Amino acid sequence: MAFTSMQFVMFLVLAVALYYITPKRYRWVTLLVVNYVFYYFTGIKYFIYLFATTISTYIATIKLGNMIEQNKVAFQAAKAELDRDAKKAWKANFTKRKRRVLIPTLLFNFGILAVLKYSAFVSENLNLLLEKLSAPIELPVFHFLLPLGISFYTFQTMGYLIDVYREKVTPERNIGRLALFISFFPTIVQGPIGRFSALSTQLFVGNDFSYQKAKFGVQLMLWGAFKKLVIADRAGVLVDTVFASYDTYGGTYIAVAALVYCIQLYGDFSGGIDIATGAAQLFGIDLEKNFERPYLATSIPDFWRRWHITLGAWFRDYVFYPLSLSKFFTKVGKKGRQVFGNYIGKLLPVLIPQFIIFFLIGIWHGAEWKYIAFGFYNGTLIVLGILFEQPLQNLVQKLKINTACFSWHLFQILRTLVLVTLGKIITRAPSF
Repeated sequence: MAFTSMQFVMFLVLAVALYYITPKRYRWVTLLVVNYVFYYFTGIKYFIYLFATTISTYIATIKLGNMIEQNKVAFQAAKAELDRDAKKAWKANFTKRKRRVLIPTLLFNFGILAVLKYSAFVSENLNLLLEKLSAPIELPVFHFLLPLGISFYTFQTMGYLIDVYREKVTPERNIGRLALFISFFPTIVQGPIGRFSALSTQLFVGNDFSYQKAKFGVQLMLWGAFKKLVIADRAGVLVDTVFASYDTYGGTYIAVAALVYCIQLYGDFSGGIDIATGAAQLFGIDLEKNFERPYLATSIPDFWRRWHITLGAWFRDYVFYPLSLSKFFTKVGKKGRQVFGNYIGKLLPVLIPQFIIFFLIGIWHGAEWKYIAFGFYNGTLIVLGILFEQPLQNLVQKLKINTACFSWHLFQILRTLVLVTLGKIITRAPSF
C-alpha cells in the first residue's frame, strides 16, 4: 500500500476515526489491529517473519528482565560481604549470563534478515568463484521476496532488545503492546527507526485528539507527497533517461544527472518520512527527525549526521561504541601506538569501527557489489577525514584562512556535495 495512493489515504482516515472513537484505555489495541491490517495488505505469508521477531524478542526480554530483577535482589543481599574484586567478578559473571540470552536472539533475528536479503547474492558469488576454480560444485540459489520493512523493524526491535540487556529500559511484559511497538505502520515501511524509550508511552497511553497536531500532520503529509510525486518522480525521468544509456552522453550530462539523482533520492526518501511522520501525528505520536538539510553539510561525517539520522544513531549506539570501547580495540590502540606512533595508534580504535560501520551501511542498502562499494567509498572518506583532520587544521592556520567567513563555508558545502554526488553515482549505476 503506497503512501501516495488513494488506498492509503482512505485507510488512514478510517484508522484515525476508529482510534479516536475507541475508549481511551483500549486505543492501543485499535492501533495494533490497524497495524496488522496494514501489514496484511502486503501478503499474509509475511506475517510469519513479523511474528518470529515479536515472539523471540518478547521471550528474550522477559527472560532478561527476570534475570535482572533476581540479580538485584541477590546482589543486595550479598553486597556487604563482597570486596571490590568480588563485586567485579559478580558483575562479569552476570554479564556473561545475560549474553547467553542476548546473542542467540540477535543471531536468530539478524539471521532471518541475512538469509532473506543476502543468501542469493552470497550463493551466486560463491558459484562464480567455484567456476573460476573449476570445482564440480554448484550451490543452489534461492531468491526470496523481502517482507515489508523487515530491515527497519528488525533494527528497531533489536535496539530495544539491547537496551533491555543494558538495563536502560524495562521490558514490556504485555506481548500485545510489544507487538504494537514493532509493527507501528507509519514507520514499518522506511523508518524512522524508533527507540522504545521514546515511542512506548506515546503508543500505549491512548492520546487525545489534538487539532494542532492533526493540522501539522496533514500539512506534513501533503509536503511529503509533493516531494515524492512532483520533485522526485519528475527528477527520475531525467535520471532514468541518462543512466539507461549513459555511454551516449558526455560528462556534463552525467554530472547533471548525478546531481539530479541526489535531488530525486532526497525527495523520495524524505518525502516518505514526512508522510510517515505526518500520519503518526494524526494519532498524537511524535517520531524522531530523520533528515536535517543534508545537502548543506560541510563534511562527509556532517552529511551522515544529517541523512537518515536514526539509522546513523542506531549504528553509533549499538555497533560503533561497543566496538571502539571493547577490550580488543583497546589492545589494537596500544599496539598501534607501538607500530605507527601515538597519533595514528590512538585513532585506530575509532578508524577501524568507523570503516566497519560504513561497510555494514553499504550492505544494509542492498545485496549487490555496488552497495558494498558505496560503503567502502564512504568509509574511506570518513577514515581519511579523521586521519588528516589535525594536519589539515594546521595547514588552514598556516595559510591564514578565515574559516568563519561565508566563502569558506560555501566551499565546504560544495566540496561535500561533490563527494556525496560521486557516491550516489555508485548506487545508481546499473552494476558495480
